[in-house]
Amino acid sequence: MDNIVQGFTQFREQVFPNQRSVYQRLVHDGQQPKALVISCADSRVVPELITQAGPGELFVTRNVGNIVPPFATMMGGVTAAVEYAVMALKVRDIVVCGHSDCGAMKGLLTPGLAETMPSVAAWLRHGEAARKIVCDAYPDDIDDKRRLHALAMENVLTQLNHLRTHPAVASALATGQLTLHGWLFEIETGHLLVYDGEAGRFVVLAEEDDLPVAEASAAPRLAAATVGTAEARIAE
Repeated sequence: MDNIVQGFTQFREQVFPNQRSVYQRLVHDGQQPKALVISCADSRVVPELITQAGPGELFVTRNVGNIVPPFATMMGGVTAAVEYAVMALKVRDIVVCGHSDCGAMKGLLTPGLAETMPSVAAWLRHGEAARKIVCDAYPDDIDDKRRLHALAMENVLTQLNHLRTHPAVASALATGQLTLHGWLFEIETGHLLVYDGEAGRFVVLAEEDDLPVAEASAAPRLAAATVGTAEARIAE
């Protein structure tokens, strides 16, 4: 706690004076972040630091395992954050950001976790599809580090699938107002792996590259080209 207090003192005396106008503007005009980042609560992963974002630029929600529960299963903080970000703040991008050496992913692979940490185990059930994919679809002989890395990536994709079940997200995608991103931050290298939805794989983001996206809705898309009964459409 001493370090935390010292850090705040340094912020208040050295950092805030130089950014006073920024904070005053954010209070006067309100926040207008362009992206929602859903990341792990791991203390080594700080979205604002990784992206070098300033105050008011990112709307961030963090939890164990960067989990997004399917809409119908749980009305909690993540659900509220997604709904508020899309409907009230009108963010145009949502990022699900996993990371290497993730303790939550290790928990998914740990037998008997429910006996020692039942709440964690219950929460991580939202990543069960990712665990099943890695156990059944990946080679049996991959080493533990590669298996954990693969699980972290598959978990990002699983949570993106869950994200699409949220009504606000589904609507924004259908009306061409939202883009989804899947990221994995490698703590040990500083690399950012980004899911390319067209290629169907994660790629290392390079400065000169265009940003791949998991799902872009560039134009409104509707399953029914016209509104009306089947008989009316056949008649046309």
